[in-house]
Amino acid sequence: MEGDDCGFHYGDGTNEAQDNDFPTVERSRLQEMLSLLGLETYQVQKLTLQDSLQISFDSMKNCAPQVPKDLPWHFLRKLQALNAEARNTTMVLDMPPDAWPAEKESQMEEEMIYWDPAEDIATDDIYSFSELPVPDTPVNPLDLLCALLLSSDTFLQQEVLLKMSLCQFALPLVLPDSENHYHTFLLWALRGVMRTCCFQPPRGLRSFREDSVVLSRLPTFAFVRMDVSSNSKSQLLNAILSPARRQWDCFWHRDLNLGTNPREISDGLVEISWFFPSGKEDLDVFPEPVAFLNLRGDIGSHWLQFKLLTEVSSAVFILTDNISKKEYKLLYSMKESTTKYYFILSPYRGKRNTNLRFLNRLIPVLKIDHSHVLVKVSSTDSESFVRRIRAIICSVARSPCRRVSVEDMAHAARKLGLRIDEDLEECQKAKDRMEKIIRKIKDVDAYKRDELRLQGDPARKAAQVEREFCQLQWVSDPPEKHRAELRRRVLELRVQQNGQELSSGVQEFILGISSPSLGERQYFLRWMEWGLARLGPPRPRQPPETLLTLRPKLGGASDLNEPLWPEPLGVEHFLREMGQFYEAESCLVEAGRLSAAQRRFAHFPGLAVELLLGGLPLELVDGATLSIPVRWVTGLLKELHVRLDRRSRLVVLSALGVPGTGKSTLLNTMFGLRFATGRSCSPRGSFMQLLPVAEGFSQDLGCDQILVIDSGGLISGALASAGDRFEQEASLATLLMGLSNVTVVSLAEMKDIPPAILHAFLRLEKTGHMPNYQFVYQNLHDLSVPSPKMRDRRQPLDPPSDLSRAATHMEKQGGSFRTLAGLAERQHVWHIPALWHGAPPMASVSLGYSEAIFELKRCLLENIRNGLSNQNKNIQQLIELVRRL
Repeated sequence: MEGDDCGFHYGDGTNEAQDNDFPTVERSRLQEMLSLLGLETYQVQKLTLQDSLQISFDSMKNCAPQVPKDLPWHFLRKLQALNAEARNTTMVLDMPPDAWPAEKESQMEEEMIYWDPAEDIATDDIYSFSELPVPDTPVNPLDLLCALLLSSDTFLQQEVLLKMSLCQFALPLVLPDSENHYHTFLLWALRGVMRTCCFQPPRGLRSFREDSVVLSRLPTFAFVRMDVSSNSKSQLLNAILSPARRQWDCFWHRDLNLGTNPREISDGLVEISWFFPSGKEDLDVFPEPVAFLNLRGDIGSHWLQFKLLTEVSSAVFILTDNISKKEYKLLYSMKESTTKYYFILSPYRGKRNTNLRFLNRLIPVLKIDHSHVLVKVSSTDSESFVRRIRAIICSVARSPCRRVSVEDMAHAARKLGLRIDEDLEECQKAKDRMEKIIRKIKDVDAYKRDELRLQGDPARKAAQVEREFCQLQWVSDPPEKHRAELRRRVLELRVQQNGQELSSGVQEFILGISSPSLGERQYFLRWMEWGLARLGPPRPRQPPETLLTLRPKLGGASDLNEPLWPEPLGVEHFLREMGQFYEAESCLVEAGRLSAAQRRFAHFPGLAVELLLGGLPLELVDGATLSIPVRWVTGLLKELHVRLDRRSRLVVLSALGVPGTGKSTLLNTMFGLRFATGRSCSPRGSFMQLLPVAEGFSQDLGCDQILVIDSGGLISGALASAGDRFEQEASLATLLMGLSNVTVVSLAEMKDIPPAILHAFLRLEKTGHMPNYQFVYQNLHDLSVPSPKMRDRRQPLDPPSDLSRAATHMEKQGGSFRTLAGLAERQHVWHIPALWHGAPPMASVSLGYSEAIFELKRCLLENIRNGLSNQNKNIQQLIELVRRL
């Protein structure tokens, strides 16, 4: 493939021979759709999350798909970037004349139109002119979604639904598979979706709480179609969910692009969406959270799904033009149901008298009255009709009604015979192991102290002594007595640590990540993340619109060990404990106190690297001690070198900035990564994640892997020049930037360059190692901004004088930051629009943000490709660099 075309090549791809994998019998609609989209090859070996994250030629392109086989990869790439237009499946043939096939060009020359000036008419019929190549038959977006989910493993399904939720798209709840007669309830796929909503107690101030949509018990309202309806239920649902003066297209509908294309495989799909209040009366169409369900297709053809909706909903709205004898019998069978039913009819379609006769019979059966029959007179009464529906929903929600969670829905679906994605044996075994660990955690602080014993004071003391010992390397003539004393103290602390035994919780965790089944390991990690996140009540949050604007105050804590905010218990604490055991043991082996044959924890780096290769971010800088556990990190990198074999050429990309400037969100949107976001739930340490480069692109890009480092909560932005924190932060910033080929500095304001980063610039200038810098100024406050140029070679303003003096004092230099200003003038300065379009929690990611992030990504990859990011490193060189820095 040429580097400049717009084809899509992810994973293993497909070829024409693979279209004939199925026997030569009449193909089902599902088989035809999978073949059309090039997904047949993924029916046995499913598409994985790592396949979708791979960096390839297409990572630098933003062109429209040209053939149906491009559509799944186009959708995944747009969804990864949180692009609001991801569901658009329009195909465009963008072929220049010199790319047309020779026979087509020759045919066009023979059929050119010649005009007779005298008669002013064409000598040939204009309609015989050869048509330009046209795209294949368009694909309905819902068919594309169903085909992709049926071809994906459960972890990619989970990621797809998470990204869809951030785009405010309706999410699939029941996935139809008509060919195999299996309908799957997507409980596991929905577990990763979290929402923040306003909580207003009867007395007291309102607050915001974050919780999983799977666990929240809410009033739920289903909208279904019976036979034919001239009213679009998806459009009606969108209107119900939309605040005044703004239309949300949460549910795909007939008036959207390709919305009228016939659905081939997605009839029977059940979608779910939610409304969560923001606490602003002018924006909240409902005062409390509400869930909405939408069944695609006719209830007569999808009775099982309809039965499920009647068992989990507070009320069901049935849209129809006709009620025939068949539909009457179906509804009559629901006479034992306690669900409330409402009918929405059109007065201009259907058989009026027949409808009235059957409705009168159904009124006593379904326990409804005439107020439950609504007639939508015309398109001109849409607003008043929507207000009426909202009033009904509010009335039902206020009254004693059924409130269910997605977990409750899954129990009902299981009884009806639907397959639950979470019922897989691997998933349940991993869940049981997680629960054995979580059950023992009654108090988080006590658990950290009693079960994670090598952390806390022992780790901090060891890190402090080793830091002092390291600093002696820069002293011209260090006293040997002092060096010997530091060695003795380090060894004494490590002996104490090595004398400890692994706690039962850590042992159980190690068993979980040691499972021979890759799937079970991945399930276990996800269960652990959610189980630990739910310890205690739901976390109070800041209002969603300010989540990215949280800024620490200048002059923060000067005590190095004082956390900037409470750190929640996470998976990283268990891996940190494993790292401390490995550090202590390695130190004793180096000192000759322990033989290599006596080692118990030498396999720990291999276990952790398996997690890194599976997509889990690993801690590079310990957030508790603000130090790098060098032996542990070296062990990880050595093991990574072995696992990658010959594909170990690295480019290191780091993102630095104060927590709250949106750097983790930026990295996640750019590359589909999993760095923690939101200051109230983020760990303090710096984390790294690995991105594989497709083999066909690695030669062109010049590397096999991209190691992405997020500085996390290390850089506080505090100016504490008299204390240790500023000096330590500056050293860590120097380390991260020194390891990097490319550094993204994420800033909120033009004068917001943290002093620790300024200090690192000056240090690196001395070494001659200057990575390619990209300064990113994010608009974190305004929700609507003019569209500035994506690339703007502006020079940042000089830093405030007090920060300048502090950093220059540290480096014993005079003058100002002319070097930094000159550097910024030569490098790119980016201005990124606001993240949200609308008011959270119902806001979607703005199209401007998504497009600007894609342009930044393309620029970064171009710089790597063109060699502007200094030379790539192999892992052995990276290990040496870690030791030196």
